[in-house]
Amino acid sequence: MAGVGSAVRRLYLAVYNWVVFCGWAQVLYYAVVALRETGHEAVYAAVERPLQFAQTAAIMEILHGLVGLVRSPVSATLPQIGSRLFLTWGVLWSFPETQTHIFVTSLVISWSITEIIRYSFFGMKEAFGSAPSWLLWLRYSTFMLLYPTGISSEVGLIYTALPYMKASEKYCFRMPNTWNFSYDYYYTSVLALLIYIPGSPHMYKYMLSQRRKALSKAKTA
Repeated sequence: MAGVGSAVRRLYLAVYNWVVFCGWAQVLYYAVVALRETGHEAVYAAVERPLQFAQTAAIMEILHGLVGLVRSPVSATLPQIGSRLFLTWGVLWSFPETQTHIFVTSLVISWSITEIIRYSFFGMKEAFGSAPSWLLWLRYSTFMLLYPTGISSEVGLIYTALPYMKASEKYCFRMPNTWNFSYDYYYTSVLALLIYIPGSPHMYKYMLSQRRKALSKAKTA
């Protein structure tokens, strides 16, 4: 029974990784086509649906960690996925004024290349038991460029959205109300920006340590 359970787990994770891989491949393809044919202003409109699908599907990775399907710590997965969902739904979808900004292009390209490599790496590991050494190197090396460009784009887009958040008061609750509760989405977003200051270097150091472990392990294998 244990062998059957392991096979089912690997099959599920292989299918999950390859399905999300296809979503991110679509994002990159549509982004490049829109950028070449129209310009950066058209990138978001071209990638909106596959971007929302691929990024929202990442919620499953939190569940995978919680139930023990994967070894990735939830403490590392949750903030990264949470910040991306915030950008996808809480900034880009919620405030259309940000959708034509040049940061959208750098964000989408950084995210999609990173995830195409990551999901294909884990997809191959689950489907075939291992991944090629060149894919392992890409998995644990490309973040050194793509993480800074992605994070810079995230910060830039949140900052760009702040005036629209403040003016529209979207997702805000003002008193008096039935619950006697007040909430300001604008200040929540400002707080999110401040969290990037200690959070980004910490995550970068964590990924560097993971790179050292993975590549040294591959050398001794």
